[in-house]
Amino acid sequence: MSLRSLVLAVGALAVLAIVGGIALSPLNGPSNAQMAPPVANIAPVAIPVVPETEGQMKLTFAPVVKSVSPSVVNVYATRIEQRAASPFANDPFFSRFFGNEGRFQSRPRESQALGSGVIVDAGGVILTNRHVIEGATDVRIALSDGREFAVDVVIEDQQTDLAVLRIREPNGTSFPAISFADSDALEVGDLVLAIGNPFGVGQTVTSGIVSALARTGVERSDYEFFIQTDAAINPGNSGGALVDLSGRLVGINTAIYSQTGGSVGIGFAIPANMARLVAEAGVAGGQIVRPWFGAKMQAVTADIAASLGMPAPHGALITEVAPDGPAARGGFVSGDVILAVDGVRVDDPSSFNFRLATKPIGQVTQLERLRGGATETVSFSVEAAPIASEDMRASIGGNSRFAGSSVQQLTAALAEAKGLPYDAKGVIITAIEPGSAADQMGLRVDDIILSLNNVPMDTARVFQTTASNRVRTWQIILQRGGKVMQSIVSG
Repeated sequence: MSLRSLVLAVGALAVLAIVGGIALSPLNGPSNAQMAPPVANIAPVAIPVVPETEGQMKLTFAPVVKSVSPSVVNVYATRIEQRAASPFANDPFFSRFFGNEGRFQSRPRESQALGSGVIVDAGGVILTNRHVIEGATDVRIALSDGREFAVDVVIEDQQTDLAVLRIREPNGTSFPAISFADSDALEVGDLVLAIGNPFGVGQTVTSGIVSALARTGVERSDYEFFIQTDAAINPGNSGGALVDLSGRLVGINTAIYSQTGGSVGIGFAIPANMARLVAEAGVAGGQIVRPWFGAKMQAVTADIAASLGMPAPHGALITEVAPDGPAARGGFVSGDVILAVDGVRVDDPSSFNFRLATKPIGQVTQLERLRGGATETVSFSVEAAPIASEDMRASIGGNSRFAGSSVQQLTAALAEAKGLPYDAKGVIITAIEPGSAADQMGLRVDDIILSLNNVPMDTARVFQTTASNRVRTWQIILQRGGKVMQSIVSG
């Protein structure tokens, strides 16, 4: 008997025990004369099978664990944090007496974050969560056999909360890489194992099932489409492996729902089909190139579904199309509802974004569309977002008040990514050098500079020319977090 059959048999036995207890309970139950006649067409209940042979009694997950555990590593990330030297540092009463003597100034302190990772290439490439290594000054990994290696961060992908690491000096060693599964083939109820290093106690294996698929609202990422599992996941498991009973990676454990900080049986993993794309980019040493549809969408509510004559609410409703974008060229317009991608149902915009993001650039995919009450399937060529040319970027140096800042002028694709209208104007700050004049002035990454001294910042070249001028004062109008701010600073 297979392991799956044994588990199902035991589950059926438990169900029979529960049902039998209810049927025999005399409390508030009708007498035999009052009981309703049996319902017709009830499927016969499978008779549970008791393990009979020694082999059946010794069924275990151990072979899967032995094959997979060498591919799972511990990740140690060292950070330098600024901590106040005293709890009274921000107290205005004490500041009056101690002034600027420096007694309460913040001091650097070294801290270490703990997580897990998965070897995805024999050359020493590891996949983990971005939040495990974010802001780290030094990252190391430890194999299950105790060997430790320094690693370099190859990719930090904020959109998926994934990161790729590469062992700095592999010295010709071949590392045990895990194989990927097709996460789209997962079904609710499938058995899975979670492997990681919870609370730093050492490599730990927990088992459970796939509790749900396509979960959204878990954490802030552009591709919310998580696998939910009841396999115990705790702090330290982040970046670890969620595997099937064939020892293949089905997901990267990334988050839990908990009011206590520990596992309550609700954990989430990034599907392998998304993780594979990031891993492949890391192995190739290149950047992640993602498809761009070029349209804004919203979920189809029950009221919208009724107005469109849909039997049930599902799909992604297009609300705005980027001018000259891929969707516009593909013939899509506002009011269209995308129901499926290559025959796979789309439940909401997050579902569509995930499905499209896992398609290779240049592939022709089939999109099922509802328009005017009629459903049709249209071919759509997957395109990448346009890459900003050199004249659309600018960096400021020298003695400028904006020295240390890098900007890019807004495009339709960038505006969509930042939640702005397609026709938004201005230049967006893409980088700030720590300690630079721009940093000291208070500029931040993702600030959108709208004008300088009443000159509209429509292009990166205009910003570079204007910001390089020497003036006595700067009148800056910028947008931050959806709010327009005006400030006057010295030149």
